[in-house]
Amino acid sequence: MKIKSLFFLAIVVAFISASCQQGGAGKKIKLESEIDSTSYALGVLIGQQNKQGLETFPGGTDLNLDIMAEAFRLYLKGETTVMEPEQANEIVGNFFDKKQNETSQKNLEEGNAFLEKNKAREGIVTTASGLQYEIVTEGTGPKPAATDVVKVHYHGTTIDGKVFDSSVDRGEPVEFPVGQVIPGWVEALQLMPVGSKWKLYIPSELGYGVNGAGSDIAPNSVLIFDVELLEIVTPK
Repeated sequence: MKIKSLFFLAIVVAFISASCQQGGAGKKIKLESEIDSTSYALGVLIGQQNKQGLETFPGGTDLNLDIMAEAFRLYLKGETTVMEPEQANEIVGNFFDKKQNETSQKNLEEGNAFLEKNKAREGIVTTASGLQYEIVTEGTGPKPAATDVVKVHYHGTTIDGKVFDSSVDRGEPVEFPVGQVIPGWVEALQLMPVGSKWKLYIPSELGYGVNGAGSDIAPNSVLIFDVELLEIVTPK
């Protein structure tokens, strides 16, 4: 975990919180100079860039922004704080690690429950690895090997319906080597004849696992993909 980045993020939000307290409802901030305007503008930009990050990070919305803002103010002015940065860094790291582990376990349990229910539906095929798929359209072309490059269209969501990536939405298919994607895709693509449209249900261990992928795919997330295998790309 990048504790320094998280600490900086927390400080940024504290800065915005402190600014809001000083110029909240009923008290307008007066921008009387270039420095005032630039300072305010910087606060807006920093808030824009970092607010969403804290809100989407496990445990971020549980924080007490008033206390955070006070600690920020004291340290920035060189006044005495109740802890040194080294201790603060450790506390922040432990908190976010705990929250991330809680989220990871929750996602694992919810994902397993989803897959257990889903596999009982008519038309669902479950492989030995735990990959689940259903055939929407059966293609008649060849099946790619792990060494092939394929062209596909796909639409990816989590089990709550959140879209995290979609070539369909972008309006442009993608090409990539079969063997260089997540394990669930590697397995599924080698089972699909060209021209097929399948819906894949990928357990977290065949996806991005305990690490997740950025802010859109949380740790231990089950992934759902609508996949159309357009062609096996012939090397030029």
